This record gives sequence, C-alpha cells and structure tokens, in this order.
Amino acid sequence: MAHVGFIGLGIMGLPMAVNLIKAGHIVTGYNRSQEKIDKLVAEGGKGANSIADAVKDADVVISIVPDSADVEAVALGDDGLLANAAAGTFWIDASSIRPDVSVRLAAAAKEVGIRAVDAPVSGGEQGAIEGSLSIMVGGDSADVEAVRSVLEAVGKTIVHVGPTGSGQTVKAANQLIVAGTIQLVAESLVFLEAHNVDTEAAIKVLAGGLAGNRILDRKAESMAARSFEPGFRVDLHHKDLGIVTSAAREAGVAIPLGALTAQLMGALRAEGHGSLDHSALLLLVEQLSGRSR
Repeated sequence: MAHVGFIGLGIMGLPMAVNLIKAGHIVTGYNRSQEKIDKLVAEGGKGANSIADAVKDADVVISIVPDSADVEAVALGDDGLLANAAAGTFWIDASSIRPDVSVRLAAAAKEVGIRAVDAPVSGGEQGAIEGSLSIMVGGDSADVEAVRSVLEAVGKTIVHVGPTGSGQTVKAANQLIVAGTIQLVAESLVFLEAHNVDTEAAIKVLAGGLAGNRILDRKAESMAARSFEPGFRVDLHHKDLGIVTSAAREAGVAIPLGALTAQLMGALRAEGHGSLDHSALLLLVEQLSGRSR
C-alpha cells in the first residue's frame, strides 16, 4: 500500500485514481475543478486544495494533465511538485507530452531527489475504468520496478521501453497508429453505408478477420450511430499528432500517412469539433464525401 498523490482527475485520471483506491492505496487527489475532487472523495479518496497539499505526504505522485506546459506547471514553481514533495518520492507522469520536456523535467526532479518516470497510457476512458490500460514506461530500471505495483492497479500491459523520455516516444507512435486506424475505420463505414450494407453485420465480420482491431471493437458501433461522447477528445489527439510530426521531422523520418491524418484531425478541430471524441473523424469523411447528415 502506498500513499499516492494524484494530480489531474479528468476523463482518464479519475477512474485511474479510483482503481488505485480499490487496490488498497491511499489516494489524495487534486484537480482544478472541485467537482472532480468531490467525486474522488465519494469513492474513498482524499481531496487536496493544491498541488503542494496533494504531494507533501506522498510516496508516489501520479500526474495526468493535457499538455507539456501543464506538466511544467505541475512540476515547477513554489506550489509545484518539485518544491513540495519529499526527497525519495517517485513521480509517475502519465500525461502525453513532448519527449524532450519529459527528459528535462526528470533531470530537474533528480536534482532535488525525486525519482521520475514517464508512463503515458493507452486504452481510452474504458481502459481507465477497467484498469486495463497499456502503459509504456521510460526511466531508470530500478525506479520503474519500484513503482510497478502502483502501475499494476491501473494497467494490464506495463512495459519498460527505455530511458527517460522513451515512454513518451512510444506513446507518440501509439497515437500515430490510433489516429490512422480511426481514419480508415471512418472511411470504411461511410463506404459501407454508401452501398447500403448492414453496417452492424459488416463490423462483426471485419472485426473477426485480418482487419480486426481495437477501434472496430470499441468505437465502430458508436461511430455508426454518430455518437461521439468524448473518451479521448479531438483537441488532445490533435496535440499528440503535433508531437509526432515534430519528432519525426527532427529525426528525419517520413510519415506521409501520419502527416495526412494529422491534417485531417486539425481540419476536424477547425470545424469546431475539438471537444468530440477522436472517432468524430467520421464527420470529416462524410463532409468530404458530400454525405453530411
């Protein structure tokens, strides 16, 4: 059992924190909106009124916030994690951010005796609720093993992928694959509907063959129903694809399909759909096909 300070109780963070409570850990959570803190307390957690309050007695701190600047705000400053967590505290950053920012903040943490690992997650809201997330972890081997039992409360596939920043690099690749797959599923659904095929039957048979994938399993039905309640928002995937395209350019790697998908995600966001689930790429396919409802 660990005392966990949890920062960021959003779509992913709140169910992760709840699963930590269910696993027997003591969880003190902080979020910018009080409503989410109240929900954590209702599940048996403790509420904090600041980042400093959340981390001061923690053995392990987990942060999961939207972007690189948000992680910097969590870590730095008088009220931040590095100034208020005790030396020897483990910091697991489960946010999806730029790898270079992760490396820089981990180095700053090390200077004050805080042991940082980057551990972005994949699996969406449902995976967070089920505690079945895939977690790609970067950092020192000893640090990763020390926090493995905490990670096992929120994920099923936990893999140490290399030194600090490696987790973020693997997450960038994950987001590239997910976005491309969503785009192809969206195109397939619009294609099937144009030919008056029973989409429910088509999804079933496609999912059972070589075309089978998690997007078909988890999102195709809601996409066909035009239900885009956010499990992972377009705004966030747009941000992640910006990380991918930038990192690929820096490494001299060509990602032509990924770059196109990034443009499509950006166009969907520009149409005012940033708050929808990323599976709303289907709306853009419909628009481009002249079949908007």
